[in-house]
Amino acid sequence: MNDALDWNDYRTVLRIAEAGSLSAAAQAMGSSHPTLFRRINAVEEKLGVRLFERFRTGYRLTAAGEEVAATARAIEELTNETERRVGGRDLRPSGVVRLATTDTLFSGLLAPEIARLRELEPGIVLEVAVSNEISDLAFREADIAIRPATAPPGHLVGRRLGRIRQAIYASQAVAVSETDELDWSTLPWIGPSASTPYPQLHAWMRTAGCDRACVSRMDSVLGMHAAVRAGIGIAVLPCYLAESDPAVRRLGGALEDLSVDLWLLTHPDLRHTARVRAVMDYIGSRQGAMARAIDGPDRSLGCGDQSSQCR
Repeated sequence: MNDALDWNDYRTVLRIAEAGSLSAAAQAMGSSHPTLFRRINAVEEKLGVRLFERFRTGYRLTAAGEEVAATARAIEELTNETERRVGGRDLRPSGVVRLATTDTLFSGLLAPEIARLRELEPGIVLEVAVSNEISDLAFREADIAIRPATAPPGHLVGRRLGRIRQAIYASQAVAVSETDELDWSTLPWIGPSASTPYPQLHAWMRTAGCDRACVSRMDSVLGMHAAVRAGIGIAVLPCYLAESDPAVRRLGGALEDLSVDLWLLTHPDLRHTARVRAVMDYIGSRQGAMARAIDGPDRSLGCGDQSSQCR
């Protein structure tokens, strides 16, 4: 019987350690709970030592498990680095490029750009990961990320595409006179749900006093946009998403407290890979048009700059 661990054994330990439970690890690995249960039992049998303490709330690494998991992380980082370096020798702009971005950016800004890129580079297959979670480019969850950030991580390279502006929007059906001095606290608000990873908007709404006027909450900006279109209430939306929508209109000026830079990022080992370089270069060439879209034209209702507080 061969008691030596292979990479699948190490990977199983690492994924369970990261997920904290068999169910979550099985889902992440595209496996099943029973299969993963058999695998981890087999690994522990090979080593003759228990790697996890089993609790009703999940799995926790033992001291031996910590050592195996640390080795697994080192192996994974080494193999990913090797793949990045070998991939960097590719001279043809073809193959799969993994692009990570948010659902709002994809829907409101990037989908048309990807369509144009497809015409220019038919050999490249873009695998788009649409998520509001931050992808880890170091571990090959994506080759390129297009995301808002106050400052990009120091281990990544790329360029700033522009500055995302945001403002308050309402349905065209909402009767708001341009001469009215709006009392924002009397209007129905649509806000982010508590689970939405949007700390800047949460903080702004609390500080401005709009949080108390919420009649509905959504776990995505796209959901908030749809709710505004339906006339449920008013909400803060990115200008690039709302300005081109004739069903909504802006109330007041841009909220400078919520402005954030948009970044195009990749890993240093990947920037010279032909297929990654082709995508980076194309998106970079569209920087001017994208900057104008995310900044948004000034078509406010003459209510003044609403960047401070709701009255």
